[in-house]
Amino acid sequence: MTMSAGTAHAQPMRQRADLTYRQNIQHGRHGWLRLTPAYSVRLVEQVLAEFGDGARNVFEPFSGTGTTPLCAAYRGLRAVATDINPFLIWLGRVKSAQYSDAQRRQFEAAAKQICIRLRDGSARPAEVPPLKNIERWWNPAELSFITGLRGEVERAPAGVVRDLLKVAFCRTMISLSNAAFNHQSMSFKDVETSKQVALILEAPSGRFIDQFLADVTTVATAATDNPDGEIRIDKVDARGFGRLHIEEGLFDLLITSPPYPNRMSYIRELRPYMYWLGFLGDAKEAGELDWEAIGGTWGIATSRLLTWKPTDAFIPDYLLPIIDKIRTGHPKNGELMAQYVHKYFDDMFCHFLTAAQIVRPGGSAHYIVGNSTFYGHIVPAERLYVDQLTKAGFRNAGARAIRKRNSKKELVEFHVIAER
Repeated sequence: MTMSAGTAHAQPMRQRADLTYRQNIQHGRHGWLRLTPAYSVRLVEQVLAEFGDGARNVFEPFSGTGTTPLCAAYRGLRAVATDINPFLIWLGRVKSAQYSDAQRRQFEAAAKQICIRLRDGSARPAEVPPLKNIERWWNPAELSFITGLRGEVERAPAGVVRDLLKVAFCRTMISLSNAAFNHQSMSFKDVETSKQVALILEAPSGRFIDQFLADVTTVATAATDNPDGEIRIDKVDARGFGRLHIEEGLFDLLITSPPYPNRMSYIRELRPYMYWLGFLGDAKEAGELDWEAIGGTWGIATSRLLTWKPTDAFIPDYLLPIIDKIRTGHPKNGELMAQYVHKYFDDMFCHFLTAAQIVRPGGSAHYIVGNSTFYGHIVPAERLYVDQLTKAGFRNAGARAIRKRNSKKELVEFHVIAER
Protein backbone atom coordinates (compact mmCIF):
# COMPACT_ATOMS: atom_id res chain seq x y z
CA MET A 1 0.00 0.00 0.00
CA THR A 2 1.60 3.27 -1.03
CA MET A 3 -0.78 5.73 0.59
CA SER A 4 -3.18 5.46 3.50
CA ALA A 5 -6.59 7.05 3.62
CA GLY A 6 -5.39 9.54 6.19
CA THR A 7 -2.58 10.87 4.00
CA ALA A 8 -4.25 10.61 0.61
CA HIS A 9 -4.37 14.40 0.13
CA ALA A 10 -0.62 14.87 0.70
CA GLN A 11 0.32 14.82 -2.98
CA PRO A 12 -0.85 17.50 -5.45
CA MET A 13 -3.54 16.11 -7.68
CA ARG A 14 -4.17 16.53 -11.40
CA GLN A 15 -7.49 15.95 -13.11
CA ARG A 16 -6.14 13.14 -15.30
CA ALA A 17 -8.70 12.97 -18.10
CA ASP A 18 -7.11 9.64 -19.09
CA LEU A 19 -8.58 8.16 -15.92
CA THR A 20 -12.14 9.16 -16.88
CA TYR A 21 -14.58 7.94 -19.52
CA ARG A 22 -12.80 10.05 -22.13
CA GLN A 23 -10.14 7.34 -22.26
CA ASN A 24 -12.76 4.81 -23.36
CA ILE A 25 -13.92 6.57 -26.51
CA GLN A 26 -11.14 5.12 -28.68
CA HIS A 27 -11.22 1.66 -27.11
CA GLY A 28 -13.51 -0.34 -29.38
CA ARG A 29 -16.54 -1.73 -27.59
CA HIS A 30 -15.75 0.32 -24.48
CA GLY A 31 -16.59 3.43 -26.49
CA TRP A 32 -19.83 2.20 -28.02
CA LEU A 33 -21.99 4.40 -25.78
CA ARG A 34 -21.08 7.48 -23.83
CA LEU A 35 -22.59 7.20 -20.38
CA THR A 36 -21.51 9.91 -17.93
CA PRO A 37 -21.25 7.70 -14.81
CA ALA A 38 -18.57 5.36 -16.20
CA TYR A 39 -14.97 4.85 -15.24
CA SER A 40 -11.85 4.45 -17.30
CA VAL A 41 -10.52 1.40 -19.09
CA ARG A 42 -7.07 2.56 -18.04
CA LEU A 43 -7.95 2.33 -14.34
CA VAL A 44 -9.10 -1.27 -14.71
CA GLU A 45 -6.05 -2.15 -16.80
CA GLN A 46 -3.77 -0.66 -14.15
CA VAL A 47 -5.40 -2.70 -11.38
CA LEU A 48 -5.21 -5.89 -13.43
CA ALA A 49 -1.56 -5.23 -14.29
CA GLU A 50 -0.54 -4.50 -10.70
CA PHE A 51 -2.65 -7.00 -8.79
CA GLY A 52 -3.71 -9.57 -11.38
CA ASP A 53 -0.62 -11.80 -11.44
CA GLY A 54 -1.94 -15.35 -11.23
CA ALA A 55 -5.56 -14.20 -11.14
CA ARG A 56 -8.15 -16.26 -12.99
CA ASN A 57 -11.53 -15.04 -11.70
CA VAL A 58 -12.67 -11.41 -11.47
CA PHE A 59 -15.86 -10.14 -9.88
CA GLU A 60 -17.59 -6.78 -10.54
CA PRO A 61 -20.60 -6.06 -8.28
CA PHE A 62 -21.52 -2.70 -9.87
CA SER A 63 -21.14 -3.68 -13.51
CA GLY A 64 -22.48 -0.46 -15.01
CA THR A 65 -21.35 -0.26 -18.62
CA GLY A 66 -19.37 -3.50 -18.34
CA THR A 67 -15.89 -1.97 -18.30
CA THR A 68 -14.40 -4.35 -15.75
CA PRO A 69 -15.67 -7.68 -17.14
CA LEU A 70 -14.75 -6.68 -20.69
CA CYS A 71 -11.22 -5.65 -19.66
CA ALA A 72 -10.78 -8.90 -17.75
CA ALA A 73 -12.07 -11.01 -20.64
CA TYR A 74 -9.69 -9.34 -23.11
CA ARG A 75 -6.92 -10.66 -20.85
CA GLY A 76 -8.37 -14.15 -21.08
CA LEU A 77 -9.79 -14.10 -17.55
CA ARG A 78 -13.17 -15.26 -16.34
CA ALA A 79 -15.40 -12.40 -15.17
CA VAL A 80 -18.70 -12.43 -13.31
CA ALA A 81 -20.52 -9.11 -12.99
CA THR A 82 -23.79 -8.01 -11.45
CA ASP A 83 -25.97 -4.93 -11.57
CA ILE A 84 -29.49 -3.97 -10.58
CA ASN A 85 -30.31 -1.90 -13.67
CA PRO A 86 -31.83 -3.98 -16.51
CA PHE A 87 -30.59 -1.60 -19.21
CA LEU A 88 -27.00 -1.80 -17.96
CA ILE A 89 -27.23 -5.59 -17.77
CA TRP A 90 -28.42 -5.68 -21.39
CA LEU A 91 -25.69 -3.27 -22.48
CA GLY A 92 -22.97 -5.20 -20.67
CA ARG A 93 -24.08 -8.45 -22.27
CA VAL A 94 -24.17 -6.93 -25.76
CA LYS A 95 -20.73 -5.37 -25.33
CA SER A 96 -19.21 -8.62 -24.08
CA ALA A 97 -20.86 -11.08 -26.50
CA GLN A 98 -19.07 -13.05 -29.22
CA TYR A 99 -19.84 -11.96 -32.80
CA SER A 100 -18.98 -13.67 -36.07
CA ASP A 101 -18.09 -11.99 -39.37
CA ALA A 102 -21.39 -13.24 -40.77
CA GLN A 103 -23.34 -11.59 -37.94
CA ARG A 104 -21.46 -8.34 -38.46
CA ARG A 105 -22.38 -8.37 -42.16
CA GLN A 106 -26.01 -9.11 -41.35
CA PHE A 107 -26.04 -6.15 -38.98
CA GLU A 108 -24.57 -3.81 -41.59
CA ALA A 109 -27.00 -5.05 -44.26
CA ALA A 110 -29.97 -4.54 -41.94
CA ALA A 111 -28.81 -1.00 -41.20
CA LYS A 112 -28.59 -0.19 -44.93
CA GLN A 113 -32.12 -1.48 -45.51
CA ILE A 114 -33.38 0.71 -42.68
CA CYS A 115 -31.71 3.73 -44.29
CA ILE A 116 -33.42 2.99 -47.60
CA ARG A 117 -36.81 3.07 -45.89
CA LEU A 118 -35.91 6.23 -44.01
CA ARG A 119 -34.92 7.92 -47.29
CA ASP A 120 -37.98 6.89 -49.28
CA GLY A 121 -40.45 7.65 -46.50
CA SER A 122 -41.67 4.06 -45.98
CA ALA A 123 -40.27 3.77 -42.45
CA ARG A 124 -42.89 3.16 -39.78
CA PRO A 125 -42.19 5.26 -36.69
CA ALA A 126 -42.28 4.00 -33.13
CA GLU A 127 -44.33 5.68 -30.46
CA VAL A 128 -42.66 8.61 -28.77
CA PRO A 129 -41.65 7.49 -25.27
CA PRO A 130 -43.19 9.25 -22.23
CA LEU A 131 -39.97 11.06 -21.36
CA LYS A 132 -40.83 14.25 -19.49
CA ASN A 133 -40.18 17.47 -21.43
CA ILE A 134 -39.08 15.47 -24.45
CA GLU A 135 -39.05 18.68 -26.55
CA ARG A 136 -36.11 19.80 -24.42
CA TRP A 137 -34.16 16.74 -25.45
CA TRP A 138 -34.74 16.92 -29.22
CA ASN A 139 -35.76 19.54 -31.73
CA PRO A 140 -38.77 18.52 -33.90
CA ALA A 141 -36.75 17.33 -36.92
CA GLU A 142 -34.40 15.23 -34.82
CA LEU A 143 -37.27 13.75 -32.84
CA SER A 144 -39.13 12.82 -36.00
CA PHE A 145 -36.06 11.09 -37.41
CA ILE A 146 -35.17 9.03 -34.34
CA THR A 147 -38.81 8.02 -33.91
CA GLY A 148 -38.74 6.58 -37.44
CA LEU A 149 -35.34 5.00 -36.83
CA ARG A 150 -36.48 3.40 -33.58
CA GLY A 151 -39.52 1.88 -35.26
CA GLU A 152 -37.40 0.27 -37.98
CA VAL A 153 -34.82 -1.03 -35.51
CA GLU A 154 -37.55 -2.74 -33.54
CA ARG A 155 -38.72 -4.53 -36.69
CA ALA A 156 -35.28 -6.04 -37.34
CA PRO A 157 -34.80 -9.75 -36.60
CA ALA A 158 -34.61 -10.40 -32.87
CA GLY A 159 -31.25 -11.39 -31.47
CA VAL A 160 -27.76 -10.28 -32.43
CA VAL A 161 -28.76 -8.03 -35.34
CA ARG A 162 -31.35 -6.12 -33.38
CA ASP A 163 -29.06 -5.75 -30.35
CA LEU A 164 -26.30 -4.20 -32.44
CA LEU A 165 -28.81 -1.95 -34.19
CA LYS A 166 -30.01 -0.80 -30.77
CA VAL A 167 -26.48 0.19 -29.82
CA ALA A 168 -26.10 2.18 -33.05
CA PHE A 169 -29.54 3.71 -32.49
CA CYS A 170 -28.53 4.84 -28.98
CA ARG A 171 -25.41 6.48 -30.36
CA THR A 172 -27.41 8.36 -32.99
CA MET A 173 -30.23 9.22 -30.61
CA ILE A 174 -27.91 10.86 -28.07
CA SER A 175 -25.75 12.58 -30.70
CA LEU A 176 -28.86 14.25 -32.19
CA SER A 177 -30.13 15.31 -28.77
CA ASN A 178 -29.57 18.54 -26.87
CA ALA A 179 -27.74 16.65 -24.14
CA ALA A 180 -24.37 18.06 -23.09
CA PHE A 181 -21.55 16.20 -21.36
CA ASN A 182 -19.50 19.11 -20.06
CA HIS A 183 -20.36 18.40 -16.42
CA GLN A 184 -20.10 15.31 -14.22
CA SER A 185 -23.81 14.72 -14.84
CA MET A 186 -25.75 15.04 -18.07
CA SER A 187 -27.02 18.55 -18.78
CA PHE A 188 -28.46 20.39 -21.79
CA LYS A 189 -27.02 22.60 -24.47
CA ASP A 190 -28.40 26.09 -24.74
CA VAL A 191 -31.86 25.60 -26.30
CA GLU A 192 -31.74 28.72 -28.47
CA THR A 193 -28.31 27.77 -29.81
CA SER A 194 -29.45 24.27 -30.74
CA LYS A 195 -32.50 25.67 -32.54
CA GLN A 196 -30.30 28.05 -34.53
CA VAL A 197 -27.99 25.20 -35.53
CA ALA A 198 -30.97 23.17 -36.71
CA LEU A 199 -32.20 26.06 -38.86
CA ILE A 200 -28.78 26.62 -40.41
CA LEU A 201 -28.39 22.96 -41.38
CA GLU A 202 -31.88 22.62 -42.95
CA ALA A 203 -32.74 19.52 -44.99
CA PRO A 204 -31.53 17.45 -42.04
CA SER A 205 -32.72 13.95 -42.94
CA GLY A 206 -29.68 13.11 -45.08
CA ARG A 207 -27.35 14.35 -42.38
CA PHE A 208 -29.18 12.28 -39.78
CA ILE A 209 -28.89 9.15 -41.93
CA ASP A 210 -25.18 9.80 -42.37
CA GLN A 211 -24.87 10.02 -38.59
CA PHE A 212 -26.61 6.67 -38.16
CA LEU A 213 -24.43 4.99 -40.81
CA ALA A 214 -21.31 6.37 -39.10
CA ASP A 215 -22.53 4.94 -35.81
CA VAL A 216 -23.19 1.58 -37.48
CA THR A 217 -19.62 1.58 -38.75
CA THR A 218 -18.28 2.33 -35.27
CA VAL A 219 -20.22 -0.56 -33.77
CA ALA A 220 -19.39 -2.97 -36.62
CA THR A 221 -15.66 -2.20 -36.49
CA ALA A 222 -15.37 -3.44 -32.90
CA ALA A 223 -18.03 -6.16 -33.06
CA THR A 224 -15.69 -8.94 -34.16
CA ASP A 225 -12.91 -7.95 -31.75
CA ASN A 226 -14.02 -10.75 -29.47
CA PRO A 227 -12.63 -11.20 -25.95
CA ASP A 228 -10.96 -14.53 -25.17
CA GLY A 229 -12.25 -14.85 -21.62
CA GLU A 230 -15.64 -15.83 -20.27
CA ILE A 231 -18.14 -13.19 -19.11
CA ARG A 232 -21.35 -13.57 -17.16
CA ILE A 233 -23.53 -10.61 -16.16
CA ASP A 234 -26.56 -11.10 -13.93
CA LYS A 235 -29.17 -8.99 -12.17
CA VAL A 236 -28.24 -9.08 -8.50
CA ASP A 237 -28.48 -6.51 -5.71
CA ALA A 238 -24.94 -5.52 -4.64
CA ARG A 239 -26.05 -5.79 -1.01
CA GLY A 240 -26.97 -9.46 -1.27
CA PHE A 241 -24.81 -11.50 -3.65
CA GLY A 242 -23.14 -13.58 -0.93
CA ARG A 243 -24.46 -16.87 -2.29
CA LEU A 244 -22.55 -16.36 -5.53
CA HIS A 245 -19.54 -18.09 -3.96
CA ILE A 246 -21.54 -21.30 -3.69
CA GLU A 247 -22.28 -21.38 -7.40
CA GLU A 248 -19.31 -19.51 -8.85
CA GLY A 249 -16.44 -20.25 -6.46
CA LEU A 250 -14.26 -17.63 -4.81
CA PHE A 251 -12.80 -14.73 -6.80
CA ASP A 252 -9.19 -13.57 -6.99
CA LEU A 253 -10.05 -9.93 -7.62
CA LEU A 254 -13.02 -7.69 -7.01
CA ILE A 255 -12.72 -4.55 -9.15
CA THR A 256 -15.46 -1.95 -9.24
CA SER A 257 -16.50 1.68 -9.09
CA PRO A 258 -19.71 1.97 -7.06
CA PRO A 259 -22.01 4.98 -7.17
CA TYR A 260 -20.31 7.81 -5.30
CA PRO A 261 -22.02 9.36 -2.24
CA ASN A 262 -22.83 12.49 -4.24
CA ARG A 263 -26.50 12.01 -5.09
CA MET A 264 -25.86 11.45 -8.79
CA SER A 265 -28.68 9.22 -9.99
CA TYR A 266 -27.78 6.60 -12.58
CA ILE A 267 -31.43 6.41 -13.58
CA ARG A 268 -31.53 10.14 -14.21
CA GLU A 269 -28.40 9.92 -16.37
CA LEU A 270 -29.70 6.93 -18.34
CA ARG A 271 -33.25 8.16 -18.94
CA PRO A 272 -33.04 8.68 -22.72
CA TYR A 273 -31.59 5.22 -23.33
CA MET A 274 -33.97 3.46 -20.95
CA TYR A 275 -37.14 5.14 -22.23
CA TRP A 276 -36.35 4.70 -25.92
CA LEU A 277 -35.41 1.03 -25.50
CA GLY A 278 -38.44 0.26 -23.35
CA PHE A 279 -36.68 -0.36 -20.04
CA LEU A 280 -38.75 2.42 -18.45
CA GLY A 281 -42.42 3.13 -19.00
CA ASP A 282 -43.03 6.05 -16.65
CA ALA A 283 -41.50 8.20 -13.92
CA LYS A 284 -42.81 5.92 -11.17
CA GLU A 285 -40.83 2.98 -12.55
CA ALA A 286 -37.75 5.19 -12.67
CA GLY A 287 -38.17 6.19 -9.03
CA GLU A 288 -38.74 2.60 -7.91
CA LEU A 289 -35.58 1.42 -9.65
CA ASP A 290 -33.58 4.29 -8.20
CA TRP A 291 -34.80 3.39 -4.71
CA GLU A 292 -33.54 -0.16 -5.17
CA ALA A 293 -30.08 1.07 -6.14
CA ILE A 294 -27.39 2.14 -3.69
CA GLY A 295 -27.13 5.92 -3.74
CA GLY A 296 -30.42 6.52 -5.54
CA THR A 297 -32.50 9.56 -4.56
CA TRP A 298 -34.50 10.39 -7.67
CA GLY A 299 -38.29 10.48 -7.90
CA ILE A 300 -40.12 8.46 -5.28
CA ALA A 301 -36.80 7.56 -3.67
CA THR A 302 -36.57 11.15 -2.39
CA SER A 303 -39.73 10.93 -0.27
CA ARG A 304 -38.87 7.45 0.98
CA LEU A 305 -35.51 8.64 2.25
CA LEU A 306 -37.18 10.88 4.80
CA THR A 307 -38.79 7.89 6.55
CA TRP A 308 -35.81 5.52 6.22
CA LYS A 309 -34.45 4.05 9.47
CA PRO A 310 -30.83 2.91 9.97
CA THR A 311 -30.11 -0.79 10.35
CA ASP A 312 -27.47 -2.29 12.64
CA ALA A 313 -24.77 -1.75 9.99
CA PHE A 314 -21.37 -0.61 11.23
CA ILE A 315 -21.07 3.17 10.84
CA PRO A 316 -17.76 4.70 12.03
CA ASP A 317 -18.27 7.17 14.88
CA TYR A 318 -16.73 10.10 13.00
CA LEU A 319 -19.43 9.95 10.30
CA LEU A 320 -22.26 10.73 12.70
CA PRO A 321 -21.13 14.32 13.50
CA ILE A 322 -20.73 14.91 9.75
CA ILE A 323 -24.28 13.70 9.20
CA ASP A 324 -25.51 16.05 11.94
CA LYS A 325 -23.73 19.00 10.29
CA ILE A 326 -25.30 18.13 6.95
CA ARG A 327 -28.71 17.91 8.61
CA THR A 328 -28.42 21.49 9.90
CA GLY A 329 -26.55 22.75 6.84
CA HIS A 330 -29.64 23.65 4.82
CA PRO A 331 -33.11 24.59 6.09
CA LYS A 332 -34.95 22.76 3.31
CA ASN A 333 -32.78 19.87 2.11
CA GLY A 334 -30.44 19.25 5.03
CA GLU A 335 -32.53 16.46 6.55
CA LEU A 336 -32.87 14.70 3.19
CA MET A 337 -29.15 14.85 2.46
CA ALA A 338 -28.28 13.66 5.97
CA GLN A 339 -30.55 10.66 5.48
CA TYR A 340 -29.02 10.06 2.06
CA VAL A 341 -25.44 9.94 3.37
CA HIS A 342 -26.39 7.72 6.31
CA LYS A 343 -28.29 5.26 4.11
CA TYR A 344 -25.50 5.18 1.52
CA PHE A 345 -22.91 3.93 4.02
CA ASP A 346 -25.45 1.67 5.70
CA ASP A 347 -25.99 0.02 2.30
CA MET A 348 -22.27 -0.08 1.47
CA PHE A 349 -21.43 -1.88 4.70
CA CYS A 350 -24.02 -4.51 3.81
CA HIS A 351 -22.25 -4.80 0.44
CA PHE A 352 -18.80 -5.11 2.05
CA LEU A 353 -20.03 -7.95 4.28
CA THR A 354 -21.18 -9.93 1.27
CA ALA A 355 -18.04 -9.02 -0.70
CA ALA A 356 -15.94 -10.57 2.05
CA GLN A 357 -17.70 -13.89 1.42
CA ILE A 358 -16.69 -14.21 -2.21
CA VAL A 359 -13.11 -12.90 -2.39
CA ARG A 360 -10.72 -15.79 -1.71
CA PRO A 361 -8.08 -15.62 1.05
CA GLY A 362 -5.09 -13.89 -0.53
CA GLY A 363 -7.28 -12.11 -3.04
CA SER A 364 -8.01 -8.39 -3.04
CA ALA A 365 -10.83 -5.91 -3.50
CA HIS A 366 -10.47 -2.63 -5.41
CA TYR A 367 -12.93 0.24 -5.24
CA ILE A 368 -12.66 3.43 -7.31
CA VAL A 369 -14.65 6.03 -5.39
CA GLY A 370 -14.73 9.77 -4.85
CA ASN A 371 -15.36 11.77 -1.72
CA SER A 372 -18.17 14.28 -1.63
CA THR A 373 -19.23 17.51 0.02
CA PHE A 374 -22.59 18.71 1.31
CA TYR A 375 -23.02 22.33 2.40
CA GLY A 376 -19.28 22.66 2.91
CA HIS A 377 -18.88 19.43 4.89
CA ILE A 378 -16.60 16.77 3.41
CA VAL A 379 -17.79 13.16 3.43
CA PRO A 380 -14.51 11.16 3.38
CA ALA A 381 -15.76 8.17 1.40
CA GLU A 382 -12.26 6.69 1.06
CA ARG A 383 -11.69 6.64 4.83
CA LEU A 384 -15.15 5.24 5.47
CA TYR A 385 -14.60 2.50 2.87
CA VAL A 386 -11.30 1.54 4.52
CA ASP A 387 -12.86 1.31 7.98
CA GLN A 388 -15.98 -0.52 6.82
CA LEU A 389 -13.97 -3.00 4.71
CA THR A 390 -11.78 -3.72 7.73
CA LYS A 391 -14.81 -4.28 9.95
CA ALA A 392 -16.31 -6.56 7.29
CA GLY A 393 -13.28 -8.87 7.40
CA PHE A 394 -10.74 -7.49 4.92
CA ARG A 395 -7.09 -6.81 5.87
CA ASN A 396 -4.53 -4.09 5.17
CA ALA A 397 -7.10 -1.71 3.76
CA GLY A 398 -5.90 1.67 2.51
CA ALA A 399 -6.55 4.32 -0.12
CA ARG A 400 -4.56 6.02 -2.85
CA ALA A 401 -5.56 9.39 -4.23
CA ILE A 402 -5.49 9.02 -8.01
CA ARG A 403 -6.88 12.23 -9.46
CA LYS A 404 -8.58 15.52 -8.74
CA ARG A 405 -12.10 15.65 -10.10
CA ASN A 406 -13.08 18.52 -12.36
CA SER A 407 -15.58 20.12 -10.02
CA LYS A 408 -14.98 21.46 -6.52
CA LYS A 409 -11.36 21.69 -5.39
CA GLU A 410 -11.98 19.41 -2.39
CA LEU A 411 -13.16 16.51 -4.53
CA VAL A 412 -10.70 13.70 -5.20
CA GLU A 413 -11.00 10.22 -6.65
CA PHE A 414 -9.42 7.32 -4.78
CA HIS A 415 -8.37 3.73 -5.30
CA VAL A 416 -9.36 1.88 -2.13
CA ILE A 417 -7.55 -1.45 -1.78
CA ALA A 418 -8.20 -4.23 0.72
CA GLU A 419 -6.78 -7.76 1.05
CA ARG A 420 -8.75 -10.79 2.06
